[in-house]
Amino acid sequence: MKTIYTNSAYLNNSLVAFKDKSKPLIVGSCGTYRLISRPKLPTQRPRGRLDFQIIYVVAGKAYFYFDNQEEPTLVTAGHMVVYRPKEPQKYVYYGEDQTEVYWVHFTGGNVTNILRSYGIADDMRVIYTGTSLEYANIFKQMIQELQRCQADFREMLVLLLRQIFISIHRQLTREDHLNNDFMDKEMELAIEYFDEHYPEDIRVENYASSRGMSVSWFIRSFKQYTKTTPRQYIMNIRMMNAQILLENTNYNITEIGAIVGYDNPLYFSRIFRKQKGVSPSAYRRQRMNTGNLDGIV
Repeated sequence: MKTIYTNSAYLNNSLVAFKDKSKPLIVGSCGTYRLISRPKLPTQRPRGRLDFQIIYVVAGKAYFYFDNQEEPTLVTAGHMVVYRPKEPQKYVYYGEDQTEVYWVHFTGGNVTNILRSYGIADDMRVIYTGTSLEYANIFKQMIQELQRCQADFREMLVLLLRQIFISIHRQLTREDHLNNDFMDKEMELAIEYFDEHYPEDIRVENYASSRGMSVSWFIRSFKQYTKTTPRQYIMNIRMMNAQILLENTNYNITEIGAIVGYDNPLYFSRIFRKQKGVSPSAYRRQRMNTGNLDGIV
């Protein structure tokens, strides 16, 4: 069994970091990795890299040591970390956290100004983005574009990266952004609870009541905080984990449905098809036919 799942792609199939100012923005590499049974995955670059890097924590959590600090900064799912050229890098993922990340390296002659134009200031390192599947889908498209190298793929990569920048900018500037410490803490607790108990029969109204909140206030606040409803968030987690099980295990569809919280296999298949456009069995066949390109950045 694999200890880590990885899928990555590099411009010109070169693993060497590079700096290129010939165009305003150039995507050099991108990918994803997910710890399955590997206990620890550390990365340390004392001199940093020549290019820019964004790391999106889509599941679990990661520990980043900024400015050579001895104590790590905990970065949870739904956040992105920005590294700039020559900035020392040190971060660690642990298997027990079931960490999953996407990453992209980029360079260009106008990157700093482009980031600023999207509200990403020079001193920003950790940015809250939410756990929307939108980001994961964009990263997956980027990986496919760089692997296939079809006509105009370089331009497409830049457009996809700018789409990420736009989504970040909207999150940073949304008018209804809430800075209420109580609300932020409650929403983080809810996310943590849903992440841990998603296979169970979670009743949103019961959870809200257990925290002393009205159902309407909780749903409204949760949607403002994550850009999705509690029920949709739980379903997204179930679908994400169903995908992982379909790709990496031999469990049958009924077993996978039960593992992620659906006792009725027909209902599970119907929900999966509605979300992914194909049935669970068809999704598994597609992944088997496509195969994976392994590599760690």
